[in-house]
Amino acid sequence: MITAQNMQRRPLYANTGYGPAFSVLEVGLPDQVAVIEPDTAFWALVRREELGDALAGGLVAEFGAQCGDFRAEMQNLRFGLKPSAAYFNPTEQCNFNCTYCYLPEDMRRHGKTMTEEELCGALERLKIAFAQMIPEGALPQVIFHGSEPMLAREAVFAGIERFADDFTFGVQTNASLLDEEAIAFLTGYGVGIGVSLDAPSAEIADLTRRNWNGTGCFDRVVKVIDRLASYEAFNVITTVTSANVGTLPAMVDFYHEHGVRVVMFNPVRCTRSGGHAIKPDNAELAGYFIEALDRTCELFEKTGKKMVVANFANVMAAIIGPTGRRLMCDIAPCGGGRCFVAVSAHGDVFPCSEFIGFPEYRGGNLYEDRLSDILETAPFREITGRKTENFKPCSDCAIRHFCGAPCPAEVKVLSGTVDAPSPYCEFYEEQVRYAFRAIAQGRAETYLWDGWREDTEESFTLT
Repeated sequence: MITAQNMQRRPLYANTGYGPAFSVLEVGLPDQVAVIEPDTAFWALVRREELGDALAGGLVAEFGAQCGDFRAEMQNLRFGLKPSAAYFNPTEQCNFNCTYCYLPEDMRRHGKTMTEEELCGALERLKIAFAQMIPEGALPQVIFHGSEPMLAREAVFAGIERFADDFTFGVQTNASLLDEEAIAFLTGYGVGIGVSLDAPSAEIADLTRRNWNGTGCFDRVVKVIDRLASYEAFNVITTVTSANVGTLPAMVDFYHEHGVRVVMFNPVRCTRSGGHAIKPDNAELAGYFIEALDRTCELFEKTGKKMVVANFANVMAAIIGPTGRRLMCDIAPCGGGRCFVAVSAHGDVFPCSEFIGFPEYRGGNLYEDRLSDILETAPFREITGRKTENFKPCSDCAIRHFCGAPCPAEVKVLSGTVDAPSPYCEFYEEQVRYAFRAIAQGRAETYLWDGWREDTEESFTLT
């Protein structure tokens, strides 16, 4: 006797009855398409002429055999992790006045800077809190972030020195204050160093990244890049705006010539009017971004030297093996309040640095409240409970687990709610299509960091 229960156990077809709901995604190839089960991020590349058989044959059976594991993996990735990192702003002040900064101008001009005692006290509290959240023997991460952390240099260095055995440290800086002594200290302690540069020429780079007198420091940053290019834990961030989007392919050549191995081409966040005013057009951004990716591939094939565009590599990793991704912006809920927190110079705790400057997203204070309690407050639950399944058009999107509709901070500013799509929706679409093309063409390794397989468990291969 055939029952509904029997049929549920043995689905034969996709998109009917108890079978999986597969979406077919055009990826820009004449002979192949991607087939995706959106809830689990299961996918396969299928030849067009074999699509019918795939939807009524081996692909359905293969998914049925493994869907439980896929669902559990995605559920844990989205809702089972606990914070193991903090973006730590030791000062609110900055010696720069970048046009797109996500922090309010008054804060950057006149804000608070932590003393050594305050900074080390905050690190001690983070150490205790993280010890209760992460596996024994694992080190949590603290990234000193901005405004400009080198304005609190003495306190930052004291914290790194005192807690060297308790955290892995990173510093994200505009590089203007990185002298030889500072570089020697940071590299001596194995601190990750990230610097920012927005174009391959001072004429363009200094349009958006400049000090309060309107002067940029392109030449200074390039000298720091040359000094640190061989340092293993070094990367450069380029914030992509309407002013520099056309230089992305040239930026690849520039960085490659200067020995940079890891870069991020981050679209400007629209959390402040300055950033929103210079947001690049999505189609233009996608076009130049893909040109830049093509150029990294060409240079790798020509020279054997790989330059990883980390934000794209993360999208690629999210497709190949979701647990292998290293950044947590392109998934919903994002990493804010879930994989990391942000700590202000007052000790206030926010889900992410993008929310500093929005007091309604303050979950508590590190000096006064337990981090475990802060994570359960309403502002944090709003971000950690954000699901793309709950709003259009993301709820119907095949690639929602490869994109995540980031960033909830800018989405909130632009839409009045976090439950809305990203202003960069079309750009993320094209990244995912490009990634599938690269996988189909056997070029995935070209774009991924060395050793990525060690972080990734492959869940399905279609031959």
